[in-house]
Amino acid sequence: MAKTHAEEQDRQQYGVLLYYKYTEIPDLNDLVAFYECNCNSLGLLGRVRLSPQGVNVTVGGKLSLLEKHIAAVMSNILFEGTDFKLATCDHPLNDKVAKECGFTSLSIRVVKDLVTLSSQPMLKSPEISNAGTHLSAVDFHSALQSAGKLLEKESPADTEGLVLLDARNLYETRIGKFHAPNVETLDPGIRQYSDLSSWIDDNSEQLKGKCVLMYCTGGIRCEMASAYIRSKGAGFEHVFQLFGGIQRYLEQFPDGGFFKGKNFVFDHRISVGSSDASVISTCLLCGSAFDDYSSRCRCTHCRMLVLVCGSCRQKEKPLYVCELCQKHGKGVGSVPSIENGETQAGSSEELKTVFSDTELSRQVPWSHDNQPRRKIKILCLHGFRQNASSFKGRTASLAKKLKTFVELVFVDAPHELPYIYQPCFTESHGDCTSPSFERTQPPPSENCKKKYGWLVAPDFNGRSEADWKIADCPFDPLQYQQQTDGFEASLAYLKTVFSQEGPFDGILGFSQGAAMVAALVSAQKGRLTGEMDFRFVILCSGFALKLPELECKQINCPSLHIFGSDHGKDRQIANQASRDLASLFDDGCRVIIEHDCGHIIPTRSPYIDEIRNFLQRFL
Repeated sequence: MAKTHAEEQDRQQYGVLLYYKYTEIPDLNDLVAFYECNCNSLGLLGRVRLSPQGVNVTVGGKLSLLEKHIAAVMSNILFEGTDFKLATCDHPLNDKVAKECGFTSLSIRVVKDLVTLSSQPMLKSPEISNAGTHLSAVDFHSALQSAGKLLEKESPADTEGLVLLDARNLYETRIGKFHAPNVETLDPGIRQYSDLSSWIDDNSEQLKGKCVLMYCTGGIRCEMASAYIRSKGAGFEHVFQLFGGIQRYLEQFPDGGFFKGKNFVFDHRISVGSSDASVISTCLLCGSAFDDYSSRCRCTHCRMLVLVCGSCRQKEKPLYVCELCQKHGKGVGSVPSIENGETQAGSSEELKTVFSDTELSRQVPWSHDNQPRRKIKILCLHGFRQNASSFKGRTASLAKKLKTFVELVFVDAPHELPYIYQPCFTESHGDCTSPSFERTQPPPSENCKKKYGWLVAPDFNGRSEADWKIADCPFDPLQYQQQTDGFEASLAYLKTVFSQEGPFDGILGFSQGAAMVAALVSAQKGRLTGEMDFRFVILCSGFALKLPELECKQINCPSLHIFGSDHGKDRQIANQASRDLASLFDDGCRVIIEHDCGHIIPTRSPYIDEIRNFLQRFL
């Protein structure tokens, strides 16, 4: 039977296709080749993420061609039972939205996990086969309607009730969420999905012994998160998830049902509402009703999407600070000015010079959990009697080789050190065993930059000197290993740095800077939630300090240790000192790189490849 003109027009309309499938992939190379051939031949644009555990796909194109793609995928037995979500829509609103949502090209990537449940790469993902029970949109609606009384055959008699858990990010929940009378709703308020596992750990008592109903946009995030909850054992068995996510629910309940507002989506549609898509959110600045993310306004600090109405955007462009950053004390006044790559934190007398190797707003492509991300941001702590500028120069090669996905930020330590110089020592004659020295002229002070330290000697008076002083004895290369004072002052200073320049994904420390990082992470058991939140540390030519902060059990924080081998040329820090420091970190989440270079961070192969491999776990 011939198709009518209207039917043919419908098939030429633009559409978006979303689907995922958890299944064991026997040959990833074959699957990559299939998607490259099929999607390119059909002119599909968007994101394809492949892993040994399955696929996660969001692509756009003509409806007729998307249907051909579905048919080709379904011919593979691996995809039996896949839920293909195909929707008719308009073309991308503009180039900016299309580019940010990944709809200007076809991106096919092999990833470790389809979604990143945890920011800690050493945390083993739960078995997806242990995911929560799927509930259809109708059953999910019925569970909410009956105020917590699930199907009798599924609901245990000893549960205290039902809780509704939103597995999405805060900016998604702000424009739309489920609300049912007499049902407790838990909104983790997370910035990114990889923060959800930590929230579950911290709030497990709210979930234990309950029937947990979970939901997300299309279902994939609930698969992993529900399995993680169930992996906690007794009391966490009764977890249910909305099959097909909010999208399938709105298809079943066009008037919105228990879902209020709009469903945020990770494609150029931005959001999808019901026939009663009421506005439940407000503008960040003026508080007027507003829920349109098409302007793609972002928080100045963390780059999370924020809602800013057209009227506020037309005014003199302010600095946007999301509610999470506001909660952690980051206000507009704390954002430093940037000139020629040098950032001056004028609002704080304590904060020294800050150098960044990239612009604050620069972004990299979409992550494999379908969220836009910034580069991995690493705070760098220099060694003893160095400064931010000199350390930036020493790591220029490292920054260049990691520039595609890493941003390095350099700060001066808080303890300004006096100018000192080494006189010319000569051998003694006769029976005298002590060396003597000849007085020499010091370098001109005006040509020397100030030097700083994270830890100082007990007799340090904290005053900087304008003139050079002669050292009273030959320099001891191990002197700064014996200096432990000033830790609390440096810790307070770093909290200020995190507040004004964060968030940071990790901290890199060199020599005494590495010792400072180790003491910091040990004292705070790996994290300073809220004030200093980081995901990993890199310790280069480090050594362990004799501080109470390090007298504890092994440090459970992902760590990369880079130091000279037994036969290396590092004359400042002995191989054993760096080994002793590495031994303080949990063996299951540490990586060690020994090199044959001196007191530097090596950037030639194979060392740079190992550094990249460690950092790419955090993408």
